Amino acid sequence: MKQKSLNLDLKSSLKSLQKYGVIVQKYKLIIFITVSFGIYGYLVMQISEAAQKEPTESQIDEKSAGTKKLKIDQNSVSKIEQLEDQNVIVQSLFETARDNPFQEE
Repeated sequence: MKQKSLNLDLKSSLKSLQKYGVIVQKYKLIIFITVSFGIYGYLVMQISEAAQKEPTESQIDEKSAGTKKLKIDQNSVSKIEQLEDQNVIVQSLFETARDNPFQEE
């Protein structure tokens, strides 16, 4: 086996770099487009991965621990239902407005 001597001469290194520089100048548009698509693809993958990530159970428990559950007594619920039943016209107005909020009457 013939061993190649490792030449770290600055002049020979510059010549080899100039040779590669000519190749890069020739294909600079293709290199730019390829690198741009590579970066774009990487960003799209990272964004889709972050969008699909679900919170863990401990994170959900931590956030929901600070919220208080609203308790309404049964008397208030029955009173609200009674008032809804008495105001049939108002209730129907709310229902139609809910179905089509842009309808003018």
